[in-house]
Amino acid sequence: MPDGHIRQHIRPGMTVSIVLKQDQRTGRLTRGVVKDILTNSPSHPHGIKVRLVDGQVGRVQNIEEE
Repeated sequence: MPDGHIRQHIRPGMTVSIVLKQDQRTGRLTRGVVKDILTNSPSHPHGIKVRLVDGQVGRVQNIEEE
């Protein structure tokens, strides 16, 4: 299963679940489609930071199976 902590596994157009900055304490997930990948490093322990097509920014927790 693809891992949201590895940049190589994420592509624009994929459906993912992210945790928004304001939801980090609760862990509440927001689902959306990736527009841009904002993390430059190949991996990140808290998830790769992305911008969704609706403009929300957060870290990928799950990659949804299409």
